[in-house]
Amino acid sequence: MESFNKYFLDVLKGQYADFKGRTAKKDFWMFILFSIVINIVLSIIDNIIGMKIFSGIFGLAVMIPSLAIGARRLHDIGKSGWLQLLALIPLIGIIILIIFWIKDGVEEDNKWGAKAVEA
Repeated sequence: MESFNKYFLDVLKGQYADFKGRTAKKDFWMFILFSIVINIVLSIIDNIIGMKIFSGIFGLAVMIPSLAIGARRLHDIGKSGWLQLLALIPLIGIIILIIFWIKDGVEEDNKWGAKAVEA
């Protein structure tokens, strides 16, 4: 439960729409993992009740934090957060973003701040 608070709830509370700074690789991927698991559970509940309400609300609720943490992750490797617009290119765009997101962050400070430290 501590991991859930640390990697998911803290991002929602403290960095909801913070597009500045850097995020470490583990912090980013743990947020994504928790988001996917929650979305799967909510989708199962939606299918049971026959309405896509819960997963839809959750998707809207985490849209901005997901974009923010994605931008901070790109900042950690020395790239602009605007590169997330690559996701608009079918298939190839998201593949390029995943490749960027799995890269290790640059060790030195960059224009987005000091090296990201895991939460």
